[in-house]
Amino acid sequence: MIGFGAAPETTSCSRAGCRESALWRLDWRNPRIHTEERVKTWLACAEHVDFLRDFLSTRDFPLRVSPLTPTNVDSSESEHA
Repeated sequence: MIGFGAAPETTSCSRAGCRESALWRLDWRNPRIHTEERVKTWLACAEHVDFLRDFLSTRDFPLRVSPLTPTNVDSSESEHA
């Protein structure tokens, strides 16, 4: 994990063990422990975007999925699933 608002060190997929280039950005939070201002970001390759989306959706986490662009990668907080 990197500091909030800092650019991620890599744009590889956040799925454990995957090092493919990310094409998607998944912004989410756990409402049981995070305020609305605290949003986490996972990055996903084409193969894992549905897996990561389903993982978060089944937990009823608020989630937004958007294409990864050079402008929105700079403001993400990246973690690995």
